[in-house]
Amino acid sequence: MGLLNRFQRSWNAFFNKDPTGYYQDLGMGYSYRPDRVRFTRGNERSIVTSIYNRIALDCAAIDVKHVRLDDNERYSETMNTGLNNCLTVEANVDQTGRAFIQDAVMSMLDEGCVALVPVDTNEDPNLTGSYDILTLRTGKIREWYPSHVKVEVYNEQTGRKQDIVVSKDYTAIIENPLYAVMNEYNSTLQRLIRKLNLLDVVDDQTSSGKMDLIIQLPYIVKSEARQKQAEQRRKMIEDQLTGSKYGIAYTDGTEHITQLNRSVDNNLLTQVEYLTSLLYSQLGLSQDILDGSANEETMQNYYNRTIEPIMSALVEEMRRKFLTKTARSQKQSIMFFRDPFKLVPVSELAEIADKMTRNEIMTSNEIRQIIGMQPADDPSADELRNKNLSQPS
Repeated sequence: MGLLNRFQRSWNAFFNKDPTGYYQDLGMGYSYRPDRVRFTRGNERSIVTSIYNRIALDCAAIDVKHVRLDDNERYSETMNTGLNNCLTVEANVDQTGRAFIQDAVMSMLDEGCVALVPVDTNEDPNLTGSYDILTLRTGKIREWYPSHVKVEVYNEQTGRKQDIVVSKDYTAIIENPLYAVMNEYNSTLQRLIRKLNLLDVVDDQTSSGKMDLIIQLPYIVKSEARQKQAEQRRKMIEDQLTGSKYGIAYTDGTEHITQLNRSVDNNLLTQVEYLTSLLYSQLGLSQDILDGSANEETMQNYYNRTIEPIMSALVEEMRRKFLTKTARSQKQSIMFFRDPFKLVPVSELAEIADKMTRNEIMTSNEIRQIIGMQPADDPSADELRNKNLSQPS
């Protein structure tokens, strides 16, 4: 009966088709993902993309949770709510919780401000504050109103981005803490983008394939007849160069040719290098961080000066908008947690584990989880005690 039941209930993606050939309308179709982040203002054509992506990846690696605090405002437990599911497991049908955080940070860095819009809730947020968020989406703010904003949000029902007006009361609006450095018109980052665009224009002109020649003829070309004769001579040399297999032309012995396509010295590259170094210093970045060779002190400075302000702005705005005063009075909160052991080399991990367990800060099973091992079944592995001291029987 088990085998028969298996054949009756089994399903195969290729074999289980409607025999009538009924066409199912699946909605809008695209050859690329329609809800992904699209950079603006030329950011996708410069080194700014790598900076945005690095910061967003490091922010997404930090856990954001809906938690409950104790009487001393300390983390007590993780709450099993729809909001916590959005932040840790699935924000919407297209994004995981981590992908949603990365999307939010990248959009905030690119546009200067981003809106986190609750799309699906179990109650109408316009009528009551006692609602649970089921799905979240990032939105681009189009227009600002006193108590509302018009945002462009991807509608997963229609497969299109749609402008909707939402209230500021339940929409988290996060402004880039580094707005003055990255998004202001005359900020360091915008000046760097403009210099890079100018450098691209110069490179295009240099590699355009033009000969840039000046032909000095053995006669004066001020009269109209001489000008026509000079134009005819120029066209003849041009035809020789374009019609020749190897681009060879001949001239008269009295004619002189000067080539102008030599590189013109300018200080664009120097200015780009200066602005890049200045931007790195203002953002707390360095080339070592981008290529992964930074030491622990450099990474700690990067997390404190760059990542922490962004994550604090994100979490504080979600706590203010997604949690009511009643929920906050019930010790509910939204917090972010960074794993400090990610930067610890293996050679130092054993010493840290010994100090943590010996000083009764972490249990043996918690250390095993960090290493990636399964928890031990021994009850003493979950006890906060110094294993180096004998316990009374």
